[in-house]
Amino acid sequence: MKKIAFMACLLGLVTCPVVQADICLTVEKLTLLDAKYEKALQTGDVKFLDNLLAPEFYWVHNQASMKEGKAQLLARIVMPEEQPKERRSHEISLQRLDKTAVLHGFSSVDKWNSDGKTFRTSRYQFMRTYVEHKGECKLLAVQTMKVWSSEGD
Repeated sequence: MKKIAFMACLLGLVTCPVVQADICLTVEKLTLLDAKYEKALQTGDVKFLDNLLAPEFYWVHNQASMKEGKAQLLARIVMPEEQPKERRSHEISLQRLDKTAVLHGFSSVDKWNSDGKTFRTSRYQFMRTYVEHKGECKLLAVQTMKVWSSEGD
């Protein structure tokens, strides 16, 4: 019976828990999804974020200066204090255990200066925890720590 179930999984005839766990938790898929997350933060894409963020989502910002859940984040990006010029992640690594993956690396955020022509950059070290839940990839938690800023230059 196990052989038949295994063969059915390999042939794609039935949904397999082992296959489902890889729905989004590979380095390639998570890197792409995480880039979409960064873009959604930049552009205020509430629809995308509402779907991506787990109901229990929680973000601890730089030195715990701000903590916010899903509702607070969605409200904040609808009415941002300032629109970032660009957000991008780099030097990304992945740690994975079962249906949980943690991406960690650096996120650089460019924001326009008051002259509207030049910009400043802040770099954050981040950890973002993604989970596979009911066949979907959800962002459960984020922690960011500012490590550099061009404002001091």
